[in-house]
Amino acid sequence: MSKHITIIGGGYIGAKLAKSLDDKAKVTLIEPRSHFVHTLAMIRAVVEPSIIDRALIPYDKLLKKGEILRARAVSVDASGVKLEDGNTVEADYIVVATGSDYATPFKDKGGNIEGLRADHARIHAQLQAAETVAIVGAGAVGTELAGEIAHFMPDKKITLVSGQGRLFPDMPEKFGKKLTEKLEAAGVTLIFDARAENLDSLTAPFSGTVTLSNGTEIAADLIFPAMGSRAVSDLFETLPAATKSNTNRVKVDPWLRPSALPNVFAAGDAAETGDAMTIVAASRQEPWLTKTLLALIDGKALKDLKPYAPWKTAPFFVPLGPRRGNSFLGVFTAGDLVTRQIKGKDLFLKKYNKLLGRD
Repeated sequence: MSKHITIIGGGYIGAKLAKSLDDKAKVTLIEPRSHFVHTLAMIRAVVEPSIIDRALIPYDKLLKKGEILRARAVSVDASGVKLEDGNTVEADYIVVATGSDYATPFKDKGGNIEGLRADHARIHAQLQAAETVAIVGAGAVGTELAGEIAHFMPDKKITLVSGQGRLFPDMPEKFGKKLTEKLEAAGVTLIFDARAENLDSLTAPFSGTVTLSNGTEIAADLIFPAMGSRAVSDLFETLPAATKSNTNRVKVDPWLRPSALPNVFAAGDAAETGDAMTIVAASRQEPWLTKTLLALIDGKALKDLKPYAPWKTAPFFVPLGPRRGNSFLGVFTAGDLVTRQIKGKDLFLKKYNKLLGRD
C-alpha cells in the first residue's frame, strides 16, 4: 500500500510539494483557502487590479490523484491530523507548512478569499483618491510597494519610512544604495533611522498622521503598515517538545523535524530553518523534502539521509514596478534588466498559474 503524506498548508512549499509527490504517494493537502494566494503579485495588484485573478489561483486543478481538503488543522500527532470539524486525517508522514501572516491587503484573513478581493478593491480606490501616501516599513514589501505606486501612479507623493540606517542593511551596501537612488529618482522620499510611534493599525492601511521617533510627523491620505511577516505557528504548540524562536518560528532539527515525533516535518515561514522568510527559501526546501520523503517511503532511515542545508547566500529580488529594480545573485548585484526578466515583468505569475493547472 502506498504511504500517505499529509501536508498542512497550501502555500509556496505546500502546493509544490503536494504536486511533486502526487504520483508517487497518497497525498492529502489540508488548506482552508479555496485559492492559492500568490503574495508576490498581491503588492502590484494594489495598484494594478487587473492582475488579481491571476494572483488568486483556485486549487481545484493542482492535483490529479491526491486529495485537497478545504479544512483547518487544529492538532497533529504521530498518527495524523485532527481537523476543526472533528474529523481526523491519518498519515504516515506529515509536513506542517502553515506559512506567515501579513497586513491587509497582501494576505487574506482566515482563508477568506472574497474578503481579500473586497479589501483590494477598497484599498485600490482609496489609493486612487489619495494625493499623499506613507509606507511604514522598508523591507521587501514596503520597498516594492513604493516602487509599484511610483511606477503606476507617478502623481502620488510617496514617503517610505525605515527604522534602519539604509535599505536592506543585511545585504551588500551597493544593493540598498542603488534601490535608494532609483526610488528617489522616481520621486519617493525616504526617511531612515526612524520608527513609527503611534500607528493606528498594524494590520490594514488607514488615513491620518504618524509620529516618528525622530520627532517628524507625517500626515498622509493613506498609510500602509509594512512591518514584516509574522509566522503562523500555533499548530506546533500541539506537538511534544516543540519550541519557538523569538520570531515565533518553530525550531527544527537538521532534518526539519520540530518535535519528538519522528514523522512530522516543518517548513517554510513558520519554521526556523536558517532561511529567511522568502519564496526563495521554498525553492530550496521543497526539493529537499521531496527527495527525503521519497527516500523514507523506500525504506531508508532518516539518519542515513543528508540533513537540510539552508541557503548560504540566497538570491534576493526587489523590483520597483515592472521595469526597474535590483537583484542580489549571491556574488554580485544586478540591475534593471536582470530584475525585470527574472521577477519584475511577470512576478512569477505564469509559473504559479502553470503549477496550479491554469495554463
